[in-house]
Amino acid sequence: MDDNAVAALDRRVVLVTGAHGGLGSAAAIACARAGATVVLLGRRLPKLNRVYDAIRAEGPEPLLYPLDLEGASPDDYAELAGRVGSELGRLDGVLHCAADFRGLTPLLHTDPAAFARAIHVNLTAPWWLSQACLPLLAKADDAALVFAINDLARVGKANWGGYGIAQQGLASLVGMLHSELANTPVRVSGLQPGPMRTPLRAMAYVEQDDRLARPPEVYAPACVTLLSPAGAAHRGQVWAPAP
Repeated sequence: MDDNAVAALDRRVVLVTGAHGGLGSAAAIACARAGATVVLLGRRLPKLNRVYDAIRAEGPEPLLYPLDLEGASPDDYAELAGRVGSELGRLDGVLHCAADFRGLTPLLHTDPAAFARAIHVNLTAPWWLSQACLPLLAKADDAALVFAINDLARVGKANWGGYGIAQQGLASLVGMLHSELANTPVRVSGLQPGPMRTPLRAMAYVEQDDRLARPPEVYAPACVTLLSPAGAAHRGQVWAPAP
């Protein structure tokens, strides 16, 4: 990594959701290498601790924030934003990597509670968190709100259930928020990585036969780009970078 890349997020504070997942952990480490102080949000503390330890060897000390998006309320997100503001003094970016997918199931046979959980964790919760963080983001000279979005052409097909519907909603959210925040310091964009070798993808594809999947680390630099000033080139877009 060259010196310019290392400085891309220098002195910035970035919140990463799903920070112990495939893309989330890779992106969090890449952000730290690029100079950011990273807030690690996830529901599994032991896994968050491992990412925390990896980041301490790469950049500024991160902040751990265990939180389960399924059960968190708007008040919980407001408390999170308040803590980030009081302890770190600023927030320059939010990267949404958290996702919940329990496998391919026809809608007709999907448990109603499972459908509601998929919509909530993959769409409602990211918006609640974003809404709570926007006032803090708006205080920055340049801030980024980034949503990781699956390939809509794939997850819009049969059997992807509430997860697939939520992904379509996230893409709409990017466009709507971009229009509403166009004259503010907050840039909104989506990241559509290619197939990645992650536990989520393994729920739909047999791993040993999945020759298209790449390690999540391949797409971590794109996360840094969207969170940095260079991300202005993709403002309002769902970017699908080449691997």
